Amino acid sequence: MDAVDTTMEKLRAQCLSRGASGIQGVARFFRRLDQDGSRSLDVGELQRGLAELGLVLDTAEMEGVCRRWDRDGSGTLDLEEFLRALRPPMSQAREAVVTAAFAKLDRSGDGVVTVDDLRGVYSGRTHPKVRSGEWTEEQVLRHFLDNFDSSEKDGQVTLAEFQDYYSGVSASMDTDEEFVAMMTSAWRL
Repeated sequence: MDAVDTTMEKLRAQCLSRGASGIQGVARFFRRLDQDGSRSLDVGELQRGLAELGLVLDTAEMEGVCRRWDRDGSGTLDLEEFLRALRPPMSQAREAVVTAAFAKLDRSGDGVVTVDDLRGVYSGRTHPKVRSGEWTEEQVLRHFLDNFDSSEKDGQVTLAEFQDYYSGVSASMDTDEEFVAMMTSAWRL
């Protein structure tokens, strides 16, 4: 394990010590810090942001992290790649059940879940907002899909985005058995 991996483990542990939503909270916070919408942060922005969150890295650790996720040599780190690396890895059993749930949703089999795919699996007709006339069934399905989408809500969820979402959920569950049972029940696998 190199110095940056060690730093990421340290940062991950600090995030997870905040509970199940620790990494998700950091993700939301950094997306708000990205004022220009570039989806990247420079060393100073990252250091200030982490300090504001009470997460401590020294300058050498910070520079190493930024270098690792500076994809284009611009001196900034790619925010989505950084956040993906921050999430704890899932075991093979967890990845398999997440992939099975995604496959159930991806009715077209094209590797992307859309509202059209969801229509084949779920109905939003009985949702309270549809019944009251406030939303259409399309809006309900899109709102549901947006839960799994990246920060860019484009109405299309890839397997990677779905895995990212469940990686955050997985971090809060102690055993593979517990996670697999939850997924199997939730997605009726």
